[in-house]
Amino acid sequence: MNSPPPASNTPYGTLPTTSNPTARKPVSLPRLLDMRARGEKIAMLTAYDATFAAVADAAGVDCVLVGDSLGMVCQGLSTTVGVTLETMRYHVESVARGARRVQATVWIVGDLPFGSYHESKEQALRSAVVLMEAGAHMVKLEGGGWTTETVHFLVERGIPVCAHLGLTPQTVHALGGYRVQGKTIESAALLKKQAHELQDAGASMLVLEMVPAALSAEVTNELLHCPTIGIGAGKDTAGQVLVLHDMLGMNLGKMPKFVRNFMADAPGIKEAMQAYVAAVKDGSFPDNAQHAW
Repeated sequence: MNSPPPASNTPYGTLPTTSNPTARKPVSLPRLLDMRARGEKIAMLTAYDATFAAVADAAGVDCVLVGDSLGMVCQGLSTTVGVTLETMRYHVESVARGARRVQATVWIVGDLPFGSYHESKEQALRSAVVLMEAGAHMVKLEGGGWTTETVHFLVERGIPVCAHLGLTPQTVHALGGYRVQGKTIESAALLKKQAHELQDAGASMLVLEMVPAALSAEVTNELLHCPTIGIGAGKDTAGQVLVLHDMLGMNLGKMPKFVRNFMADAPGIKEAMQAYVAAVKDGSFPDNAQHAW
């Protein structure tokens, strides 16, 4: 009988291998939808390289978002607009390799960067194929209205899609900065309308960013087949996501007020991630008192 491979030793601790009998089952789209139906919160973090992806997987993170936020936290850009599809492909590949080095259970979402899906549905398909071939299980795109047809086009071709409403960083210049969205009756009604359209088009997940907590709760309750993932959107979404560097207390600028530094009371990065997962699951993060919008 062949002996199991040794555990992987990293600067962040000893990580379990795929042969670990206690390793969790891979996170799948049906499982995420089942979590939504059962009321179990979905814990998502960004990751951009192999090591952090492996640690996130071992820490029990459900979903890893390879976000175009890497342009700001890794490349030092002022916005996400300058991130290219080739850059996203490189980082998705790195994350996928890292997950395979450990349990390979985490669900990987890859951001379609600015300009990679705006020209046509066919362009969006070509871009999505690049990220799926790199190891993503799902692609994410921003905005509602015009994106609905694109979402349907991709889903029909077997590509799971995560939509993104509220503050959409790729259009930050058009929005006039990093501002809360959906504060007026009209803008809230439009966001709800677009959320339903995206679900009807086949989106399997919806990120709500910097949206009033009451509005995100309404959208979450109305979308039965599209789990909502909040960031600065209150505690009543179906799950939460944070930028990895933010939750570890590292930020090149001003830390958003909805962020909690999970590294402050943790002995290591893996433990900080585990604390984040636990806080999301038990509902202690986020705290709606932090959301004054």
